[in-house]
Amino acid sequence: MIAPTLEARRAFILENTRPQRPPHTPELTLHLADEITPIWRMTEEALAEIGLPPPFWAFAWAGGQALSRYVLDNPGLVAGKGVVDFASGSGIVAIAALKAGAGRVLAADIDTFCGAALAVNSEANDVAPEFTDADLLEAPAPAWAEVILAGDICYEKPLAARVMAWLGEARDRGAAVLIGDPGRSYFPREGLVKLAEYQVPTTRELEDMEVKRTAVWALP
Repeated sequence: MIAPTLEARRAFILENTRPQRPPHTPELTLHLADEITPIWRMTEEALAEIGLPPPFWAFAWAGGQALSRYVLDNPGLVAGKGVVDFASGSGIVAIAALKAGAGRVLAADIDTFCGAALAVNSEANDVAPEFTDADLLEAPAPAWAEVILAGDICYEKPLAARVMAWLGEARDRGAAVLIGDPGRSYFPREGLVKLAEYQVPTTRELEDMEVKRTAVWALP
């Protein structure tokens, strides 16, 4: 199957989402899916038929919303600094970091659709983060990254362990590492410091409850 062009990915996103303000970060605008957009109820089989990976970029997940809220409320964390938004999805965290004054932001996600979603959402918020679809786990974190932000990364056990090890190595080299997580099954709370906790509105289509208690953690 031929991979869709950037223009095709962008067109698909615009056709299957609508501009919305995530409930926990109302100062941001993202193109997201909901019950009145077509992608909301597409099955995995239907997505596979059109060559689309699971559209994580089409939703503002609880961990990302909490992490974005924390960054917006604590701009000194990122102001003037180099920031990596790991597993960026919709780009909500990268956009929040730039809104908070980050000097450079790289949004990273192995799903190429995230690059198109990031472009659309960045334009809506008048910011311009960088994007890569390279697997950052294959090498140490960029040397310029002073802050690494990661939301909703612990939904699969092998991946969670690999990501946490990579984040730990970045922390050991001096980067500040913050994680947004709503209590996913494979999130290792040991050895972490809770910085904030939020009640994040979500939906039962995505989560197991309509309001998800979500925390922001730091690797000390």
